Parts: sequence; C-alpha cells; structure tokens
Amino acid sequence: MTKHFAVAALALAAFAACEPNRGVTEPRDAVRASLTGSQNDDQPNGDGGPRAVYTLTNQVAGNAVAVFARAGDGTLTAAGSFSTGGAGTGAGLGSQGAVTLSNDGRLLFAVNAGSNDVSVFRVDPQGLSLLSRTLSGGTLPTSVTVSRNVVYVLNTGGAGNISGFTVGSTGGLTPIAGSTKSLSTAAAGPAEVSFSPDGRELVVTEKGTSLLDVYPVDKNGVAGERTSYTSAGGTPFGFAFGPRNLLFVSEAAAPGSASSYAVNKEGNLQVISGAVLTHHGAPCWAVVTADGRFGFTGNGSGSVSGFSIAPDGAIRLLGDGGAAVIGSGVNDIALSANSRYLYVLQTGGAQAIHAFRIQDDGSLTALGPVGGLPTGTRGLAAF
Repeated sequence: MTKHFAVAALALAAFAACEPNRGVTEPRDAVRASLTGSQNDDQPNGDGGPRAVYTLTNQVAGNAVAVFARAGDGTLTAAGSFSTGGAGTGAGLGSQGAVTLSNDGRLLFAVNAGSNDVSVFRVDPQGLSLLSRTLSGGTLPTSVTVSRNVVYVLNTGGAGNISGFTVGSTGGLTPIAGSTKSLSTAAAGPAEVSFSPDGRELVVTEKGTSLLDVYPVDKNGVAGERTSYTSAGGTPFGFAFGPRNLLFVSEAAAPGSASSYAVNKEGNLQVISGAVLTHHGAPCWAVVTADGRFGFTGNGSGSVSGFSIAPDGAIRLLGDGGAAVIGSGVNDIALSANSRYLYVLQTGGAQAIHAFRIQDDGSLTALGPVGGLPTGTRGLAAF
C-alpha cells in the first residue's frame, strides 16, 4: 500500500559522491586494557560491551571486521581484524548499517555482500568471536538491524527485500517464516533498514524512488505489509531514531538536505522539518545523539553537517553546515554509546576513521584519524 507515491529521478551526482562505486590478529596487551574499560571514561558502560569502533574491510578474498579500541578521551587504537568467514565486494555498498551492534554492545552483526550471508560475533574484551554465518534471505545484503532477539537484513540484489531472523542463545540465526517482504519496486535502490526504538516498526529508505517504507512488526517478529511515504527531500539515504519517536533522515539529492519526522503509535510518519539544506553535497549517513539534542549527517562530498533538534523534533542547521571537513570520500558515521564522540569513515584518498569530540553546543573538536584500512572498507558502528 502506498499513501503518497511519487517516483523521483535518480540523483546520479549524489550517488557518485556517496559511493565512489581471514585471519585473526589478536589485540596487543595495551589495547586489550583499553577494551576492558580500565581507563577513565566520562560515562562507564556498566554491563555493556567494551568501548570500541568497528568497520568492515569488505574484501572479495575474505571479509573481516576491523576493531579499534576507544580510549576514555575518544581516541582510537587498532585492536585487531576478525574474519567474518564470508566475502565482501571490494567496492561501495551504498548503504548505512552494514555492521551493527546489539543495544548492550555484546553482539555484533556484519553483512557479507559478496557471499550473500550475515555473520554474528560475540564481543568481549579480547575482541570478537565468530558465532554463526547465515544466508541473508536474498542477495547482496548491505544493511542489518537488531531489536531484542529479532534481526532483519536488507537485501539489495535482484528485486530486493527485507528478511527476518531470530537470534538464538548461541548466536545462530533462524529465518522467521513469512518475514521476507518486498520493497516498493525492483528499482527501489534501498539504503538502510532499521528498527524503531520500541521494535514495533521497520523503516527502509529507498534512494531510487525517494520513498520511506514502514513495516509493522508483530510480537513474533514478522513484518507486516509495507506503507510507503514520499520523502520530504530527494534520495533519502541514511537515518537514525531519536527520543520522542523522532526520525532523522539524510537526503543525498543535490543540493543536499535532512528532514525530521514524528512516528506515531500506529507507525505513521508525519513531517516535522522538511528538506533543511546542509549546504554540503551528498549527505548520505545520519546519527542522532542519545539525548536527542543533535543530529549529524556524513556528507559524501567530504564533510559532516550538524543540526540542533528541538523538543518537538524540528531541526536547524548549525552554522554553515560544515561542522567538520574531512576531505574526499566520507562514507559513514557513528556515535559512541555515550554520544560524546562522533566517528567518521573516510574512504576517498586515505582510508581512515576520524574521531571528534561533540561539544555542548554541537560543534566538533577533531581528535585525529587512525588509518591502516584497505580500499573498499565500508560500514561503521561504535560503542
């Protein structure tokens, strides 16, 4: 069912800016100490997973998760590379959410777009332990999301679909009968799938149609029939949920924008702020701080734009939109679990992750990059 259906032309320039289309290394002792949280931090994780940032090497010869330990001051140190057992594509995925963490940071989920499956890891202070590898329910999986014991994968190959699984006590994934659902069209060009905070809805962004798809999810984890909404801005790409049922969406079509929506109890979307310009090209990835005060877009043109978020969900661009300038090839962004730090994946030129401290006014202070990543690296998650 489509409430407001309007097919938008593909934003080729935006796509180009967003996506210029084995083994285990054990952490060193000093890095292991950082992963255990032994250093001072301004917000302890309690019973959650270790402080770290994760990305996918996405290599054809063998995909792996590269782990970077996060110190108490937000800086990163390489902490090992852990094989997924599957294969990457070696190139762009055109997505957000290729690697994601459970809410407590104890399980990590990674797509293997080159072998059409998903890997599940246990996260502990020593690094990652591979628990399972399961076919994704389609081809070319590029985004994965989890709520409690239910996981959904976005498959972008062929006609595309979403497909659901339950997570067992040992980390295995079991397909949920009746959970595989189609997108609005075979030309949808989907970018991300994610649960709402309460797990009652799934949202998918469609770049090719400029639609936002909402699927209700029942108590058994089965996705219902899709309702599609026309995006307030062209080429919706990444998105993030915030408090008070806020949905914050980046829009890659020129000149580049972001929008905010309210999600009501029935799962319907209502525009709050529509297509607020970033003044920086190809905003493709989006995050919202845990307190709901700020949203950030990662811009494929090489920068990060910051937005203030009012209690009613209205968004306002901070400054000229250039909260941070990275250089060419920004490809994903992620927040630490305490929302003190923002991490930006750069894949144009240098392959690196840049760290920033988020100040009280939403401005960003650079903490420095860490490199050593192979060409083709995609996806970013943090705790």
